[in-house]
Amino acid sequence: MRYLYCLLGLIFLAVIGLFSCEKDAVRPNILFILADDWSYPYASIYGDKSIRTPNLDRLAANGTVFTNAYCASPSCTPSRAAMLTGRYPHNLGEGVNLCGRLEHRIPTYVQLLEKEGYAVAFDRKGWAPGDFHKMGYTENPAGKPAVFAPFIDSIPKGQPFFFWFGTNDPHRPFDLNNGKKAGIDPQKINLPAFLPDVPEIRGDVADYLSEVERFDREIGDLLRKLESSGQLENTIIVVASDNGMPFPHAKANLYDYGTHVPLLISRFSKSGSLPKRNDSFVNLIDLTPTFLDWAGVKQRPEMDGISLLPVLNGEKTVHRPAVFLERERHCLCRAEFEYGAGYPMRAIRTKGYLYIRNFRPDRMPAGDETIPGTPSVFGDVDGGPTKVYMMDHRNDAAVKPLFSLGFGKRPADELYILKDDPYTIRNQATNSAYADIKKDLQKRLDQWMNEENDPRRNGGGDQIDKYESTTHAWITRTGIIFLDE
Repeated sequence: MRYLYCLLGLIFLAVIGLFSCEKDAVRPNILFILADDWSYPYASIYGDKSIRTPNLDRLAANGTVFTNAYCASPSCTPSRAAMLTGRYPHNLGEGVNLCGRLEHRIPTYVQLLEKEGYAVAFDRKGWAPGDFHKMGYTENPAGKPAVFAPFIDSIPKGQPFFFWFGTNDPHRPFDLNNGKKAGIDPQKINLPAFLPDVPEIRGDVADYLSEVERFDREIGDLLRKLESSGQLENTIIVVASDNGMPFPHAKANLYDYGTHVPLLISRFSKSGSLPKRNDSFVNLIDLTPTFLDWAGVKQRPEMDGISLLPVLNGEKTVHRPAVFLERERHCLCRAEFEYGAGYPMRAIRTKGYLYIRNFRPDRMPAGDETIPGTPSVFGDVDGGPTKVYMMDHRNDAAVKPLFSLGFGKRPADELYILKDDPYTIRNQATNSAYADIKKDLQKRLDQWMNEENDPRRNGGGDQIDKYESTTHAWITRTGIIFLDE
């Protein structure tokens, strides 16, 4: 009998070990591919025929394409910090600003996944721009720096990985005329109505799109490495962007071309397919709890994000009924607060409407045109051919109203009726026909800000303008001048 008990005990331990191994084996790898300044709808998966993105098409055939994904803030550092933590930027202290400080005490999914045994690393642009050494980090908050192929080869068999591939595409500067060289016809581009329809700007957008195509080619390289290493079927692939395109009325603004970004989640597993398309609202802060769910992390800190797992599992189709968006300081481009004055905004985006509140409408949304003693020129608009053209032709009849949209002052309230105005160029906030809609959206935004203890509620938040940047730069007409290099 004693031998029987021993035998049963050994069998029990073997079974426990088997289940433990199986549990480890089924934990998926996660490859997070993050573009830089890529706006919806610039990809063939969204119906844009002017560019070729076959690798995104392949991922879409094996995954879910989200049509209403939004970044939490249309500015690199706070957007990336929000994705790392699952928190709204205003809950990140000094991390709310571009080049701000993401405090080490605020948990990131990188820290949580490493505790769960994941190998975590990133390549190229992780949490950025900013100096992470000034905030208690010894390495980038996105993980250890690594190149994808050797990183995959170095991981012990059975250990899951999380890899952040942060391309710099399609961020400025672009290679001039690269769009034409790549075979993109500028005349076939669906040019946003907030940009002047002239050859110089069509060419600039074509150059931008050529970088989206290059981004797609690099996705193909990543997929080939997953296939050759035998990791493709057990890897969930997430493709997104930190914010929208680097053009006036887009990046650093709460209009759709600043916040509305692509999102694609793909898996080649034979065990089951994902829904092909979802039109519900997603905030990219929702990625963090989703990553943690995939990894089976039970103990987790407070988050504002909502896991996408119920949508991906087909349990529900509606994720969020609306998204709340925000922006504080982007670049150093206003003289007040020793160049620290930002342009604080909050917004609610629903299916039919976009309501924006500008908390300091006395300031210039695009930054001051000049700041004495500095090379800054409308510093919240990236320098390049489009900026140069619009500045030089600001008094032309066709350009003047568009220049005002991208560079001029704005009222405290903005309301856009999206079915009639998809490019958000006709503010209806003073139109009495929409008074009830505006009142409802204002109420919902106020309620969210109060529930969130947003520093900007009730007219506050000036301390945000006093937060120091960890790095410094000036945006000019044509580019950027780094002060810390």
